[in-house]
Amino acid sequence: MEDLSPRPGDLEPIEIASRDEISALQFHRLKRSLKHAYENSAFYRKRFDDHGVHPDDLTTLADLAKFPFTTKTDLRDTYPFGMFAVPQNQLVRIHGSSGTTGKPTVVGYTKHDIDVWANMVARSIRAAGGRAGDIVHVAYGYGLFTGGLGAHYGAERLGCTVVPISGGMTERQVTLMQDFKPRIIMVTPSYMLSILDEFRRQGIDPRESSLAVGIFGAEPWTNAMRAEIEQAFDMHAVDIYGLSEVMGPGVASECVETKDGLHIWEDHFYPEIIDPVTGAVLPDGEMGELVFTTLTKEGLPMVRYRTRDLTRLLPGTARAMRRIEKITGRSDDMIILRGVNVFPTQIEEQILKCKGLAPHFQIELGRAGRMDNMTVHVECTPDGADEADRARSAKELAHHIKSIVGVSTRIEVRDPNGLARSEGKAKRVVDNRPKE
Repeated sequence: MEDLSPRPGDLEPIEIASRDEISALQFHRLKRSLKHAYENSAFYRKRFDDHGVHPDDLTTLADLAKFPFTTKTDLRDTYPFGMFAVPQNQLVRIHGSSGTTGKPTVVGYTKHDIDVWANMVARSIRAAGGRAGDIVHVAYGYGLFTGGLGAHYGAERLGCTVVPISGGMTERQVTLMQDFKPRIIMVTPSYMLSILDEFRRQGIDPRESSLAVGIFGAEPWTNAMRAEIEQAFDMHAVDIYGLSEVMGPGVASECVETKDGLHIWEDHFYPEIIDPVTGAVLPDGEMGELVFTTLTKEGLPMVRYRTRDLTRLLPGTARAMRRIEKITGRSDDMIILRGVNVFPTQIEEQILKCKGLAPHFQIELGRAGRMDNMTVHVECTPDGADEADRARSAKELAHHIKSIVGVSTRIEVRDPNGLARSEGKAKRVVDNRPKE
């Protein structure tokens, strides 16, 4: 892989600022953001008043802990526009979640918000090794999902040429990559595996493709999957983080020269780590739930938004701003199986240790009598498809999961391409346990 370290002068001054300079900017912007939320959002004014706090109570950054949390339930309860802090005619864009588990969450952006978002995604692409003039193949979904348009505007802001293909039509994705020769791809990691399968199906060596950088987000993925993709394509695989409630993709990004966690763009987003049970703020370095407060957002300011993502805050390395450790699980995605906490990424790591298995999987939860059980559906590789190989792979995977994760599982090894492919975020867990 080529060396994509930034050249002198590539970085913005804030990316190499001192910790004191960053904190001073955060305090100034946080005061203004809390005031904006209180004065212009009926939701936040009532929430602050009910908790007996006022924006003037913020005298240090640590005082943010006095303010109440915001959750996804708040967005659903105020559907569609009840949390906005500007009149509707000042919004230039509305995005929303799929709403597959209830009312969707709706977010809105002013022109200023869109400009900040584009700048943060541009900064993230540059941190990943992208440069003006690169062709960027955007295979995130377009539409209400923030991934496609967020990546698109950021790549254009950096000065790149965008191929806005969205998700799906995997055969055509590969054809256009061969024809247009993009240097960068932005896509979910699970769909990148489907693209890899299609390269191989067409008999094309993925290492000979034009891709030098993959920017992957929208779902947790492991360093083991990073190694798998990098080896397959001879490319850099870099993580990007975001969520629509806070902005969209580009809240934080890995830097290609270190790949050691995601630097939060702290000039626009203030992070905290809390105990997910008590809500107490934890010191940097401790594992907990990630919470964000927006510092510059106009349309939908977010005060102490609980992301449910589990990680920890670490000092900056390639940039001055603090990092979050790679997200490997969510508090609401955690499986509790017979008293053991299990995350899908832990299962993925064990699958990637087994040479006879492909990295596509789904976890099925069930119940026999009073006991919960787990079946891992996984695919064999083409050269591990005979019955003896499948049995050996199933035994190996069950052993790894039992010894590392601590639960006994049933393994079902299917044919190659035997599991449904994701064109966006992968559905990793199917819970068939009876509802209590």
